[in-house]
Amino acid sequence: MFEIKQKDVDRSFRLTNKTFQFPQSIKDHFYTANYFIKTHEIIKKHLPDVTVTMQFFQRKDNVMVAGIDESIALLHTFAKNPEKLEISALHDGDIINANEPVLKIKGRYQDFGYLESLIDGILTRRTNVATNTNDILEAAKPLDVFSMADRQDDYLTQAGDGYASYIAGIRKFSTDAQGHYVGIKGMGTMPHALIAMCGGDLVKACELYHQTFPEEKISALVDYTNDCVNESLKVARHFKDKLGSVRLDTSLSLLDEHFVRAKDLDPANKGVSAKLVYAVREALDKEGFNHVKIVVSSSFSPTKIKEFINKKVPVDLFGVGSYIVNTKSIGFTGDVVVVNDKPEAKVGRREYFSNRLQNVVYKKD
Repeated sequence: MFEIKQKDVDRSFRLTNKTFQFPQSIKDHFYTANYFIKTHEIIKKHLPDVTVTMQFFQRKDNVMVAGIDESIALLHTFAKNPEKLEISALHDGDIINANEPVLKIKGRYQDFGYLESLIDGILTRRTNVATNTNDILEAAKPLDVFSMADRQDDYLTQAGDGYASYIAGIRKFSTDAQGHYVGIKGMGTMPHALIAMCGGDLVKACELYHQTFPEEKISALVDYTNDCVNESLKVARHFKDKLGSVRLDTSLSLLDEHFVRAKDLDPANKGVSAKLVYAVREALDKEGFNHVKIVVSSSFSPTKIKEFINKKVPVDLFGVGSYIVNTKSIGFTGDVVVVNDKPEAKVGRREYFSNRLQNVVYKKD
């Protein structure tokens, strides 16, 4: 029995059917595994009144679950007779362990069984992203993290991934789609492409940015020429108080020119290293640009972030992309474990029980 770790409150899913924007083709089983479609037809014709309990769980410890509200919204949108389903669930953001049920559904199989694989996919994707994000945020405390995960996967994943990262605690996103479900607009300044179109002239790129968005502080991407210290000083001297931050995004394969000039060729200094950040901060402060913040990105994992935090590297914001969506392998399984109120499951599976599950109140939008 899993112990309750939160106050027992009436559980009504927080985000409604209108919050999650599902394609209507779900109704036509476009995304449903074919054997579920065939089973649906068989049950309708031969076992129309059979009732089942289906549970959803995964097999790892210390996982942050997400996708529960979305799964419930899916059921309430596309199940038949959703008001007759008995649903109990945990909350998005709960920390779970192996074999702990996060969602149980009881009702006629023909009313919801065809949604099993979609729920598996929602819980799997959202939980992976929420868990990855939580790992990043725990490592970064007390500093903030900016999600740059839009470029690391298919664009259609952005809204769901952004929601999962929001559940874990991120409030800064690079696209409107990532913050769509939770009402947060995307943020950001310039890519390397803008500097390239200015002939590699960072000052010109920043000037054009400022002319276009004069109400915003400039955030300069200073690694284009692989000389972060000098480029940071160049834009700080030119823009002074108009410059809000510099961002270091050096590839792990490169050693910044600062180290080449100093003949410090230690491979540990490649990429956005702690030593490079210290050098940029020291150079800015020496000329009185203490107000300029430092943002870092490129290949940041919880391990590297924790290293920076422990060394008190003078970073103000971490930009993280790949780790959020391309790490972990948490997979959810949906199983029928009770049929007509009697235990029934394949060998090796059984119903799991938890006093953390709370009843879901059906609300028709």
